[in-house]
Parts: sequence; structure tokens; C-alpha cells
Amino acid sequence: MIRWLVLLVLAGPAGAADLAFITSQNAGAVSVIDLGSGAVRAKVALPGAPAPVAYDPGHGRAYVVAAQTGRLTVLDEDGLEIGGRDLPEGAFGIAAAADGGVFITEWYQGRLIRLDAELRELWSVPTGRAPAGVATDGILVATADRDDDRVSIYDAATGAVRARAAVGRHPYAVAFHAGRLWTADVQSDTVSVIDPQAGRMIGQVPTGSHPYGVAFAGGRGFVTDQYAGTVTVFDPETLKVTATLETGDYPEGIAALPDGSGVVVAHWDSNTLVWIDAARLQITREIELPDGPRAFGAFTGRQE
Repeated sequence: MIRWLVLLVLAGPAGAADLAFITSQNAGAVSVIDLGSGAVRAKVALPGAPAPVAYDPGHGRAYVVAAQTGRLTVLDEDGLEIGGRDLPEGAFGIAAAADGGVFITEWYQGRLIRLDAELRELWSVPTGRAPAGVATDGILVATADRDDDRVSIYDAATGAVRARAAVGRHPYAVAFHAGRLWTADVQSDTVSVIDPQAGRMIGQVPTGSHPYGVAFAGGRGFVTDQYAGTVTVFDPETLKVTATLETGDYPEGIAALPDGSGVVVAHWDSNTLVWIDAARLQITREIELPDGPRAFGAFTGRQE
């Protein structure tokens, strides 16, 4: 059932578009943004403090978790609710699976849950303590086990454990890129780099205070530094920091633009979404969002 649609703004003629689904926890809203124009295509009210989100453009849907209740809501690309399921209150990190289903971490019980496209549970396996972010490359799936300072790596099809690797203190977000696994370590101000096949950390990148999310575009890595109000830019090959950009108050969710030309960043305190050009390292656009945007997860993609 559709809860209620606050605003629906068509951003132009129907057809393919680069989209972002931005969760605003304080406002209880999800904004569907046309990344090409910056226009708001839809704004949907969702109760329970929506925060984690995963957009699956291949199947034309976005998955949103309400942090207060664990309720999973499925939206289409117009922001209309097309499904949902009640999950444990600790449901948190979410990543889209290749077949249209999802992987979800359960914070309090310390589990990774695999749902199919119909939101039926396929399997559930134990993780470390307080798993936050989850990411998959289609073959593997990894969780950031915050309170154990490690990542757990599983077979994406079966949930069988492949490896566990120590990282920095309190890993939160996790991402696959270029055959490696990357975590934003909130308490040690680092991004840890893991070889997922060997199951070991192979390097670290220093960041600003309290890194929250990590994304890649234009041959660069980008990390949101919550407390510093900055984005750290680094070389994924050398792991050297190349720039620090002031972007807004309390940057959190970050994701690549679908064409790889840059990233977009949601700011919890300044209530903005900012576009950063990966080549020039400049802010090219900024729009206002409902109160408390978090957008924790892979929230961008090209509509198919």
C-alpha cells in the first residue's frame, strides 16, 4: 500500500535518466532526484526514520530501510511503493543482489539476511558484532562488522564464509572496487583496503574525522568525513591522499554518478546534495533536501 505521496515533479520527458534515491531520516522522506538536471522527480513520506537505501536500476526499484522499525519498503522509479516487508528492528545495511533481491545486515542479532526478488528469505548467516554496511560484487558479499573491527566475506549465492579480515576501528561503510574491498573506519579515521580473495588488509588511507562512506569515480576515491565537513580524495592505486574538499556540514552518504564523471554527497546537517566533478575536484551543483539526509548505501544508478 502506498503510504502517501507528498510531491511528484516530472523532471522532463519519460525515458532513461540518471537517478538518486536520497533518504532523509529526520523528515521521514525519500527524494527521487534526476542527477542530470538536479530536479526532484518525487518526494515520498516514509515513517520510521528511513536511512539505508539501495537503488537497483536493472530492476527499476529502490529498497529503503526504516532505522527505527526495520521495515523494508520497495519503491519504483516514480517513488511509488510496490512492496515491503517487516524485518527485525535492527535491519540496517542493504545492498541490491544481481537477481533483483537484496542483502541486509541485522545490527542487533549480528546476521546477514538474503532475500529474493519477492522478499522471501533465502538464507541467513551470522556476522560479527553490529554489522553496518554491506556490499556485493555479484560473486562475494561483505559486511562491515563494526564492533569487531573487521569485515566478513561470504559467497553471494550460498552465504558460505569465505574470509574474515581485521580492518581499522569501527568500520561502517563497505564497497567493492577494482577487485578490492574498502571500508570507512569511523573511529580510526582511515579507509582500509582488503584483498577479498586472500582475506587480509593490504593498506590504509588516512581520512578526515569520522569517515562515513566511500565511493569511486574518474580514477579517484572519495570519502565523506562526517565531523570535518570535508571529502577526502585519494589515489586508489597508491593510496595517497590528493585533496581535501570542503563540501558542507556533516557529509554522510556518497555515491558515484552513473557516467563515472563524479560523485554526489548528502549532508546531514546542511540538508544538501552536492555534485563533485572527479576531474576538476570542484562542486558543480548543490540542491536542498528535506531534513537529515543520510543516503547510506549505493543510492545512484542509470534508469534502464
